[in-house]
Amino acid sequence: MAKDKIKLDPEKFAAAVLGGNAQKPNEENKLYIKRQLTLYLEATLLAQDFNGLEETRFSDAKEQQRDDILMKLIERRYN
Repeated sequence: MAKDKIKLDPEKFAAAVLGGNAQKPNEENKLYIKRQLTLYLEATLLAQDFNGLEETRFSDAKEQQRDDILMKLIERRYN
């Protein structure tokens, strides 16, 4: 597992998602805009959720490292 933290820019991520979502033939502009807005909001929230999970993963990793160091200290002291 990679140790580097990945962080998405929610606005750039959403813009990239929208870039791949072309207007369908014969689709009304209003419907297309609503679809684009929905996609933008969902993509932004998804990126924010990802960033939150990534932050939690790093917190957990740091906690595990701390626990490992404490265990080594305890083993040395009592062995």
